[in-house]
Amino acid sequence: METSRGEVARFQYSSDQSLLVYFDEHVEQKKTGGAKAPPGQSRITLRANKNVRRLLRLLELEPVPGVRNLHPAYCSLLIKFDAIGMRHQELEAILRKYLERLEEVRLPEPRRVEIPVCYGGEFGPDLAEVSARRGITQARAIELHSSVEYLVYFLGFVPGFAYLGELPEELVIPRLAAPRKRVPAGSVGIAGNQTGVYPFATPGGWRLLGCTPFKMFRADSDGLSLLSIGDRVRFTPISRERFATLESA
Repeated sequence: METSRGEVARFQYSSDQSLLVYFDEHVEQKKTGGAKAPPGQSRITLRANKNVRRLLRLLELEPVPGVRNLHPAYCSLLIKFDAIGMRHQELEAILRKYLERLEEVRLPEPRRVEIPVCYGGEFGPDLAEVSARRGITQARAIELHSSVEYLVYFLGFVPGFAYLGELPEELVIPRLAAPRKRVPAGSVGIAGNQTGVYPFATPGGWRLLGCTPFKMFRADSDGLSLLSIGDRVRFTPISRERFATLESA
């Protein structure tokens, strides 16, 4: 179905107990000449993600009986439901009614979160290479990365990992050809036009620019994460001394 602003919401049966709702923007692609998304995927846009957050908000405020979990992504929402009491077609019919009301949904005022980062050196082992490949100085790369207010599109990969976008064009770069076996917790990385912070020490293929002393995974908070979907994030450069102070606080 098409929403009032030209986005196309489409449904895909993901499993016997889950349904995916995608938000596409075929009209905008034609106007801008943007590349088509690969089959089964949607083109990432701020407007599509806003509709994901609107539908998520509406389903949180007015839960559908039988729906067990909601999993938002860039431009889709995965809805898991009780397959014994509901069929895909029944849930889709309900969701179509919800989609007709998206324009009425008022999203909460976004939180603005500042995350301190110590860039370069052992904290950001890829900063020099990223700068060289993009033809800019390391100081310019730091300035660019910390100059943008990023949107938290969604959380995934591991608990507390927020996918943030979009990077300034001068910093856009592919992920590493071979991922590291271990990325330290707090590492701030970039891949494509995204950036994010590793909450735990895990394998990872993003290029590391720096590290934050902040804990991204918060076991004592409701969402178990410093960041939530829809938040706005800025990175603030700090010295090694300031990093050590904050880390020990």
